[in-house]
Amino acid sequence: MPAPRLGDVVDLLHGWYPPDTAAGWDAVGLVNGDPEAPCERVLFAVDPTLPVAQEAAQWGAQLLVTHHPLFLKPVHGFAPTTPKGRTLWALSQAGCGLLAAHTNADQAEAGVSEAMALALGLQDIRPLEPAAPAAAEQLDKLTTYVPAADADRLRRALADAGAGRLGDYDNASFSTPGEGRFRPLDGAAPHIGAVGELSVVDEVRIEAVLPRVRRSAVIEALLVAHPYEVPAYDVVELAPTVPAQTGFGRIGTLPTPMTLADFAAHVAGSVPRTTAGIRAGGRADRTIRTVALCGGAGDSLLPVVRSSGADVYVTSDLRHHLSSEFLEQDGAALVDVPHWAAEWTWLPLVAGRLRAALGDRVEARVSEIVTDPWTVRI
Repeated sequence: MPAPRLGDVVDLLHGWYPPDTAAGWDAVGLVNGDPEAPCERVLFAVDPTLPVAQEAAQWGAQLLVTHHPLFLKPVHGFAPTTPKGRTLWALSQAGCGLLAAHTNADQAEAGVSEAMALALGLQDIRPLEPAAPAAAEQLDKLTTYVPAADADRLRRALADAGAGRLGDYDNASFSTPGEGRFRPLDGAAPHIGAVGELSVVDEVRIEAVLPRVRRSAVIEALLVAHPYEVPAYDVVELAPTVPAQTGFGRIGTLPTPMTLADFAAHVAGSVPRTTAGIRAGGRADRTIRTVALCGGAGDSLLPVVRSSGADVYVTSDLRHHLSSEFLEQDGAALVDVPHWAAEWTWLPLVAGRLRAALGDRVEARVSEIVTDPWTVRI
């Protein structure tokens, strides 16, 4: 079979780690490269540094995939007179494209945090902070009340506006007969009854589920089709019924409990070794069963961890005051892992995923260049 196009590889990666799930401030996707060019060699790395770009060029890679973006702020050029410019220039001169998968890979299935959880041997893994359903998947339930003679016409109007679609079924609704009571006041123009007189009407309660994005259209259809001057209705936002598989961080359990001291050593043996090493906060003899983690800088999730029931939280770049205050609450212990080492655990997983998808049509390699910024420890 012919070699895949660079665009084919990009499409696979975007399917696994959709760019539209990245944070609004992020810069992900294809930075450089011709989608029509052949792509037989792909190098994976955490950081798009010059040594990594030179490794890609020397190996003959046609695509470098990095977790961290090269450009997070707008630029007007990339001349090789700046560090970032030299990186992109080296890749361009070698005919190697560049793609970044950052926060979209952080929260995805088989993404950065999940890879770290697997590297630590956790079981029953689930998102620590589940992602909200996509807008198209968010549902409401509409309830309204209509005279029995007008019920069919109203159901059709609601269905035409987008209510009552469940999987491969449409026009789905539920109806209950009952009595409606009301008294029109001065100024009213009632469809049934007279001003000042109490009316009792045979009505039907109609309930239907609808996509939240269709709420305005469905309510407008109800108001147009309903015979009453002021129809009664309510809308309830429905909670997701399927547990989210994506989201920031992960939480799971160890196969066998261990002390914090032993767990910190376990973490150190599960991620690449760096000069900075591993730090832990909490009682060394504390028993660790449930582990929360976040690949990369994750102290923004400390409030989520506090209510998660985790015995320890593993992440990177923990700040002094936030960590101190968190430990004073006597909640979870803390383990601080170098940023590069934590996120490197994703690279073998995504490289293996690409090999499984494309077979011998592509070579996928993981860079072992340590790009952690700390190189001396006293």
